[in-house]
Amino acid sequence: MKKIKETEKGFYGCYWPVEGSRCAILAMLGDDCEDYMAKSAVKWLQKKFQVSVLTLSPAHKDYSHHNLPVERIGAAITYLKAQGIEKFGIAGASTTGMYALLAASYYPEITLTIAMTPADFVMEGFYQGKRDGQTEWPGDGESSASWEGKPLPYLPYAYRHPEYGKKMKEEAKKGGDLIASREIFVASEKAHPIREEEFIKIERIKGKLLLIGAKDDVLWETEKYIKRMEKRLAEREHTCEVESCIYEHATHFVFPEGMVKTILPVGGDLLTRVFDAGRKFPKECKAARIDIDRRVTQAVDVWKTV
Repeated sequence: MKKIKETEKGFYGCYWPVEGSRCAILAMLGDDCEDYMAKSAVKWLQKKFQVSVLTLSPAHKDYSHHNLPVERIGAAITYLKAQGIEKFGIAGASTTGMYALLAASYYPEITLTIAMTPADFVMEGFYQGKRDGQTEWPGDGESSASWEGKPLPYLPYAYRHPEYGKKMKEEAKKGGDLIASREIFVASEKAHPIREEEFIKIERIKGKLLLIGAKDDVLWETEKYIKRMEKRLAEREHTCEVESCIYEHATHFVFPEGMVKTILPVGGDLLTRVFDAGRKFPKECKAARIDIDRRVTQAVDVWKTV
């Protein structure tokens, strides 16, 4: 493992090479590029696919997303090319699922995009930490991502600080979930119908595009977003091969079963049981994860050989 600091190469991440591999996946999983979840994802990816992995995060133990330069992905690709990498994939979940789509729409070198519970639009920026009794708050006037030093157009949240954080806590408590924010996003779209410039231009994505989500996601309307992306691609010229998977029960954590077992060798269901749906439908959630594992495996295996 070799850690490359953002100040040196234009991105903050850890490079995990596999000798002889000419394929690399940029993985944005976990709060930090070398935390337990990120390392578990690397372990699973390398054991199963024998590919090099570059884990990325905004900064050291920083899960905030505000005006995060899309160019850091370009910098990461440049670095990987210097290591002999010829084929590039990207994977993200939740907010980084959105970011994976965004990055792939800017960099045609990316020919495999795995987006788990993604949004199809650019979110407003947000911070995480401690502020006035809240652990998350909007970045006023800040997008979640930037390009060429300018914030990308974004969907503004319907609530400001501290109401934003209070709404999240109220919604989670009401639904019996560890975290929830679906109602915030519903209210945000109602107050500000998404404009074309705020949608991610997924028609520019190359190669394989795998979209994964669940109907019972309580963080946002993943099913709606994926179907909206399907419609967008149907109406626009594109070259990517899209495969979308929407499960009845899988929660916001739509990870492959093998990766979940790597994270939690015993009691993998604990990951989804933080949500009410995970506790009510454990068998269905596990069946979804097994199917996700199959689909991700097929997508990566084909991508490596094409």
